[in-house]
Amino acid sequence: MSSADQKADLDRQVARVATWCGERSLPVGRVVTEVGSALNGDRRELSALLGDPGVSTIVVEHRGRFARFGAEYVEAVLAAHGRRLLVVDPVEVDDDLVGDMTEILTSLCARLYGHQTAADRARRAVAAATEDAG
Repeated sequence: MSSADQKADLDRQVARVATWCGERSLPVGRVVTEVGSALNGDRRELSALLGDPGVSTIVVEHRGRFARFGAEYVEAVLAAHGRRLLVVDPVEVDDDLVGDMTEILTSLCARLYGHQTAADRARRAVAAATEDAG
């Protein structure tokens, strides 16, 4: 999850993933939820999951929730250790690129200008870019 505002969706995501696993007879050993940007490298729950060799399968609803970029490298490392990442909904949506750009700009703006104005600056930059492209 990328923000505290989206916590309400977390329970629905957990339910969808649990249902998906149940339909495929995949046992669910534990459920891990984490609120934070997929761009953030300091994700303690994800790091613990990846570092636990007893976890053979990690199931996520969307690849973009797992990692914005480089998920294929994590998948390759997991596979090299006999582990796997399963994605419930592998379809990438066209809006994902705009979402990625907004998230990157928000992250960079937060570092430059502080968190309060970052989202507004990022939205204005994306709006200007998409307006110029249209």
